[in-house]
Amino acid sequence: MRTALPIDIEQLVELMAEFYAEAGYELNRSHAASSFATLLANKRFGYVWVIQSGDKDVGYIVLTLKYGMEYGGLMAYVDDFFIRSPFRNAGLGTAALQVVCEFCKCHQIRAISVEVGHKNEAAQTVYRRAGFVDVDRQFLTLALANPTHVV
Repeated sequence: MRTALPIDIEQLVELMAEFYAEAGYELNRSHAASSFATLLANKRFGYVWVIQSGDKDVGYIVLTLKYGMEYGGLMAYVDDFFIRSPFRNAGLGTAALQVVCEFCKCHQIRAISVEVGHKNEAAQTVYRRAGFVDVDRQFLTLALANPTHVV
């Protein structure tokens, strides 16, 4: 796994399009490219890594940041996490989460959250194996702009 660079944006958008297509969404590619550019230029918003298998770039993970009152400090959110289908179930997801967790510990980030579909048992298994637990809260959203995906 390596830190993403601006030169990776085109490939990251392609990976994101594959990820969203699996969920039945069409991706607004220009919006996605702009979002990656913003994250890569402003570390205060978050970080992006490219997941590799050998010398192949096969996925990505996006970690965004916020200040949280509950933990009295920085909190992180796994905003996007995707590995191409042929490379799944080989430990890459678990390894990527370990890198992200260690990164967060080194940067005094006090908690990491993730949103995962109720029916996405494979993803839930990966997150639980990494130590993520269910909390007695529900995640709600009020959209104030159009999302990157198109339903």
